[in-house]
Amino acid sequence: MIGPIRWLGRSAVQDTILVAALIALNVFVAFGSGFPREDHPRFGPWAGLGLQVVVVVVLVVRRVWPLLVLGVATVSAVLMSLSVWLAPGLLVTSVDGSGVWVPLAAPFAAYSAVVYSSRPRGAWVLTGVLTVVATRLWELSFAVAASGVLLTAVPALLGMYVAARRGLIAALTERAERAEREQFLLAERARAEERVRLAGEMHDVVTHRVSLMVLQAGALRVVATDERVRAEAEGLRAAGCQALEELRDLVGVLRSPESAAGVVGGVGDSGGVSGGVSGGVGVGDLGLSVLVEESRAVGVEVELSEVGDRSVSSPVVARTAYRIVQEGLTNVRKHAPGCGVWVEVRYEADRVRLRVRNTAPTGAVDRELASSGSGSGLKGLRQRVELVGGTFEFGPRPDGGFHIESVLPLDAAHG
Repeated sequence: MIGPIRWLGRSAVQDTILVAALIALNVFVAFGSGFPREDHPRFGPWAGLGLQVVVVVVLVVRRVWPLLVLGVATVSAVLMSLSVWLAPGLLVTSVDGSGVWVPLAAPFAAYSAVVYSSRPRGAWVLTGVLTVVATRLWELSFAVAASGVLLTAVPALLGMYVAARRGLIAALTERAERAEREQFLLAERARAEERVRLAGEMHDVVTHRVSLMVLQAGALRVVATDERVRAEAEGLRAAGCQALEELRDLVGVLRSPESAAGVVGGVGDSGGVSGGVSGGVGVGDLGLSVLVEESRAVGVEVELSEVGDRSVSSPVVARTAYRIVQEGLTNVRKHAPGCGVWVEVRYEADRVRLRVRNTAPTGAVDRELASSGSGSGLKGLRQRVELVGGTFEFGPRPDGGFHIESVLPLDAAHG
């Protein structure tokens, strides 16, 4: 059922015009038939006209209470039929009972009941009763039956068509709106995934490079004899630490909790590891030796062991393995100065086994450098490895060191 406010405004104006036109039509029909006439009952003409006007006036609420309007029209038709036998000329204009015994507002009542009612079964029951009265099946006449069907059943069928069409339009509109909402959500998800991907790239690449810069500046500050050079090195180291701190905040903004759930910070889909090493390293060559040399250049003792044919690994596995080693060496430089590091990569028939482990730190930890990370590097690596179908484990060792172990399938096709 349509709410009471629905019929206000333009619909109310339309219904008012309809009511006024039907009242004028009823008056015209009444007086056009010789009303008033001497053979009518004393109150007959006025009673019939009054009943017609009542049914017409009720049409004002046909959009709000359509069954009520149809019920009034049906009851009026029954009363008109009874009056033909009990009091001829009282409610029906013709004394001999010719014509159709339904109010002139009946077609609009039948149409409105089918279109606007939330109980179509009740609307059709009342329409059926109204049609039987209008067609007078007990004294069948083609003219009367045709007129009765035209005034009752045809408007109801037209209303059924209009209701079905409106329902179809509403369904199509809802489907289009739902598709638009789904498209918007997909776009939002794509943006969230891109944000997390950018966060992972910034953490993996930029943090790695800046931490190298900080360590090199710290080493220069220690070995330099010129006080000015030492001051410049210290300023460079402090600027690098500040950059890492700001980078951590930026990564936290990009990797929102809503978008990070179930989304892996991936890498670019180009042929190489995006910004992985100086000069660019293809995925066919992991560039692990370059990572090792960079760490050795800043005083980290690293041993690299590669066993097997690296060319059998897919590009996504190569990128993932590269990121694991990169993250492991970055964490060593930040949190375990003075330790020894072993990087082991074994290419087997159907998988790649990778391990990064270090001993307990022997040097003093640079607190500024150690606190500059985002704290989500290893978690992001776990998500990335699980995405390609691998396993990822990390944790402290009994000797005070730390280890990262991962098994990656060679045939991973993601990325």
